[in-house]
Amino acid sequence: MALESSSAAHPWRTLWLDDAGVVKTLDQTRLPFAQVEIALTSLEDCARAIETMQVRGAPLIGATAAIGLALALREAPDEASLQRAATRLAATRPTAVNLHWALARVADAVVPLAMPQRARHAWAQALAIVEEDVAVNAAIGEQGAALARAHFAWLAQAPGAHQGRALQWLTHCNAGRLATVAHGTALAPIYALHAAGVAQHVWVDETRPRNQGASLTAWELGQAGIAHTVIADNAGGQLMRAGAVDVVIVGCDRVARNGDVANKIGTYLKALAARDCGLPFWVACPASTFDPSLVSGAEIPIEERSAREVTHFSGRNERGEWTEVQVTPDGSPARNPAFDVTPARLVDALITERGVCAASEAGLAALWPQRFAR
Repeated sequence: MALESSSAAHPWRTLWLDDAGVVKTLDQTRLPFAQVEIALTSLEDCARAIETMQVRGAPLIGATAAIGLALALREAPDEASLQRAATRLAATRPTAVNLHWALARVADAVVPLAMPQRARHAWAQALAIVEEDVAVNAAIGEQGAALARAHFAWLAQAPGAHQGRALQWLTHCNAGRLATVAHGTALAPIYALHAAGVAQHVWVDETRPRNQGASLTAWELGQAGIAHTVIADNAGGQLMRAGAVDVVIVGCDRVARNGDVANKIGTYLKALAARDCGLPFWVACPASTFDPSLVSGAEIPIEERSAREVTHFSGRNERGEWTEVQVTPDGSPARNPAFDVTPARLVDALITERGVCAASEAGLAALWPQRFAR
């Protein structure tokens, strides 16, 4: 099992090996206007990339952290170094549980081994996490596509036409391939249906304050040739009321035992609007986002990011230059919670690699009995 050897060999992957065997990824802070590759050659490279959001998205964060820990063990495989490296990586982002899941998986695999064996086994485990993420997200795509076909019967009756109307999705933040190693979570069903020739259109929330929808999701969908329209975050409810949306689908960063989900700030409001308008609200989530140790979403740690992300706005000016401007009055304070929690009662379905289930402990336990056993 090996990481793909180049971005050209598999252009839809977010992590790959170059010809020298160095792990590469895209600097997502430079998208959509520049595709800049960065090398991940050390623990610090990986930690810094996660902290600065050069890499982001719960599954990709987990995979990058696993690579970082494996690279650290190449330098020093002793217990103290392992603990320092794991602590450094765990501190980079608090909300996405995939990070901690990946670190624990690599550590658990190498701690019983003699030190000369640890680096090799840690690397093998990190690559396994990378490759499994590809397969898991492909499966989520198939499960979500099947759910869409079942929910919207006309998809099967008139492929590519649908009685003259494309399936209308609304999504928030970026839960596509850029948030994972490949395929994505919330976008995976859209990609699967697109490959099957199903006509679709995606309403893309801008997702302030970092604009992951406007900059990343829109870029992805454009690359794939999928029809989409970027909208202001506050426009979603009106579009739902007007009948312009068929289903809301999002990814997530952590799922509590009771089915509550944490996702990018603003997700909760979309779920409320969807419920009021009688629209399905679906959450795509690999098993690596499950956290059965938390009784409910009230226990999920919510990352607070720099207020500057709210008070300032970055983009390309008319001369093609990347620039930042201030959008608030001097002296006005700002807060920047990066995530919110959507209660399970507002989630109509969790889409996992094993199938679709209710957002509840019983629903999760039906698919994942070992993870949710009492």
